[in-house]
Amino acid sequence: MASIRNRGGKWQARVNRKGHAPVTKSFISKQDAEKWARSLETEMDRGVYFNTTLAQKTTFAELVSRYVKFVTPTMRSAKEDTFRLNALLRNPICSLNMTELTSQKIAAYRDDRLKMVTAGTVIRELCYFSSIINYARREWELNITNPVTLVRKPSMPKGRDRILNDEEKNRLLVALAATKSNRRNPYMKPIVELALETAMRRGELLSLLWVNVDLGRRIAYLPITKNGESRTVPLSTTALQILSQLPISIDGRVFPINNFAVAAAFMKATKRALIDDFHFHDLRHMAITKMAGKLSNVLELSAVSGHKTLSMLKRYTHFNAEDLAKKLG
Repeated sequence: MASIRNRGGKWQARVNRKGHAPVTKSFISKQDAEKWARSLETEMDRGVYFNTTLAQKTTFAELVSRYVKFVTPTMRSAKEDTFRLNALLRNPICSLNMTELTSQKIAAYRDDRLKMVTAGTVIRELCYFSSIINYARREWELNITNPVTLVRKPSMPKGRDRILNDEEKNRLLVALAATKSNRRNPYMKPIVELALETAMRRGELLSLLWVNVDLGRRIAYLPITKNGESRTVPLSTTALQILSQLPISIDGRVFPINNFAVAAAFMKATKRALIDDFHFHDLRHMAITKMAGKLSNVLELSAVSGHKTLSMLKRYTHFNAEDLAKKLG
């Protein structure tokens, strides 16, 4: 039975149930206190009660900060995740406590963000929300349901298919070339050229070690890739020439530069080359499209590109119905 008493002009309800820690809450009216106590006792008796005291005292900002400190450093994308989560901490939604962080509030956040960033970015941010909350529920005993599961995610954006023509490609390579006078990063042109020859992602190129490159066998081994699996990349004659002209760095990396430096230098180069709407990842699309015309089937293409599902490769392969009819006989 709950106890109701007047303290300092407010009515305090205290619920004691076997198997549960005592729960106390204050109300202006005695009627509200009794109503709350009866409701809480019913939930406890039915086994559906969750103690949200900790959730009420914990802001989303505190969860994000703790996640950045203890969880993010264990991930392969630690630097990028830390940067993005620190940016998230500046958003007003992080000031809400975890009982105030409802699906309606998250939906409003989604709609506001869609006015400023792409759908893909919003989808990634909602995934961060969900991962942090689920981790807190499992590891930090935060008794709340995950409100993100009730929020509709934006439609996945259509895959980019931006491809440079020969003139644009030449302008880009000229804009990337380093000379004594322009002081550009000497690794930028070869990393772009190698991306066009191998279809490797930016992160894969930056993590590539000389110890995993075998010029004699014409292969480059990637111990870990975006999909969590290893991959061996075949090297074309052009790729071999690019690699053979690179100096060997002290730290053993083929390209001893960081992700943010590459992103900034590439963006500046596209501006110098007067090329609009072109990202580093579009080089991968160009490379796979070129390979699709050389390799005999999508299985070979997936072995080179590292795609786990053939549906992703449909963007790069274009079959002619008349040619297929001839093969059928």
